[in-house]
Amino acid sequence: MDEDVKGVAEFEDIPTTTLADILGRDRVMDIGLRPLWAGMPRVAGPAFTVRCPPGDNLMLHAAIYRAEPGSVIVVESGDLDYALAGGNVCAVAQRRGVAAFVADGLIRDLGEVRELGFPVVARGVIPIPGAKEALGAHGTEVRCGGVAVAPGDVVVADEEGVVVVPAAERERVLAAARAKLAKEAAETLDDWEAAHRARIERSLAELGFQD
Repeated sequence: MDEDVKGVAEFEDIPTTTLADILGRDRVMDIGLRPLWAGMPRVAGPAFTVRCPPGDNLMLHAAIYRAEPGSVIVVESGDLDYALAGGNVCAVAQRRGVAAFVADGLIRDLGEVRELGFPVVARGVIPIPGAKEALGAHGTEVRCGGVAVAPGDVVVADEEGVVVVPAAERERVLAAARAKLAKEAAETLDDWEAAHRARIERSLAELGFQD
């Protein structure tokens, strides 16, 4: 397994909510990108970036033969008229070890993809496929769900959404996330409620609120 893939495997244990708390809003993709089937497991992997021109899916189809096993293929498209991929493309990607697709666009053959259990986060589904006539790009910075994604950034996706961890911040964010989860695990609900109520009441008082 590629060293970069092995280095991000531990992010599968970190909820996107925890990562979002650490990284902030600008590293979280917009709510239009959602898992396309219920019960999708959390996935994490280094980004293999793809840019597809509107109406064309050639570069994504080529990417499934070029991405390292364990990679999350991240696609900039923004096209809501044609599908980027269907059941067979997802099946081959899965067979070749691709962890997931995160696509700023649409797919088709959702029933097949759901049956495969292949993780896809996208904007939705449409039955008509795109063309394969135009070059885009692989391995360049793309924009997906409003977030800039560079090759090798850590992409974590679950039912809450998608968070992108910059590659240069991987170790810092992982350590901070582990510390946050450990602190939360040691805190009882009574502890949390007491701290939460004190914080809320303090904020209300500072703003001059009166019951």
